[in-house]
Amino acid sequence: MERGHIHVPAQCGRIAAILSRIGDKWTVLVVESLGAGPLRFNELRRRIGGISQRMLTLTLRAAERDGFVTRTVYPTIPPRVDYELTPLGRSLREPLHRLGDWALEHVETIEEARRRFDAEAEKQAAARPQRAIGA
Repeated sequence: MERGHIHVPAQCGRIAAILSRIGDKWTVLVVESLGAGPLRFNELRRRIGGISQRMLTLTLRAAERDGFVTRTVYPTIPPRVDYELTPLGRSLREPLHRLGDWALEHVETIEEARRRFDAEAEKQAAARPQRAIGA
């Protein structure tokens, strides 16, 4: 949404579902991994690392459903399946890179804020009176 747009509650649900998909860490890693070109399932899984076969299958299926990825099956024995970004998927790479750049730029500030928050929460927890067991 561009700045200055009027908030339209009916659109929030539609946009939230899309933001949820593209904000998912596995979707981000799939989009980035496929940025250099088509890959087979196991090549993609090796590049991402740490993703289970089931999670990669679910992520690819969802990305295909949303129009970010195409799946091409070649009639060989065994069948060869390639995954590739669509133009829509390629267009997602730029905003994801900008978001990653923002995170890198602010990581120290965010980590410091977390430390302050956690220290304050710990101080408040220590100051609370302890309840006796069974009271």
